[in-house]
Amino acid sequence: MSSSNYLTRNLTLHVRDTCLCLHVRRAARAVARRYDEALRSLGITNGQFSLMMALNRPAPPTMGEVARVLAMDRTTLTANLKPLERRGLVEVTQDPADKRSRRMALTPSGRELLATALPLWRDAQSESARLLGQADPQRLLADLRALS
Repeated sequence: MSSSNYLTRNLTLHVRDTCLCLHVRRAARAVARRYDEALRSLGITNGQFSLMMALNRPAPPTMGEVARVLAMDRTTLTANLKPLERRGLVEVTQDPADKRSRRMALTPSGRELLATALPLWRDAQSESARLLGQADPQRLLADLRALS
């Protein structure tokens, strides 16, 4: 039997209906659109909001620390930082203890924008939880953490 004979319509439907990756990605795109829409009036995306929240710390984190929190590589992190730097929301500086390393911090404008964004994020968060119906959002978070 050739491999093309194995690729039946039923198999395609089975993968479509049961693939965790497909359904997590579909859900992620839909949820991301919801948060993007909520934050659009501030000119930031949900990814930028998450990045800025990752920088909201007492001491400026390193690129590696933030990349780990956001599960992205440093190249992607650098690309995502650039628009925030251009807007004066984030400042990237050389680590005084290790000249090869860079640290990132919110500027006062960045902190102000983040504070303005928080109620909009809360609204999107509430809407997402509402759409779960009877499902437990904390259980979903635990399951997603297990997958990541």
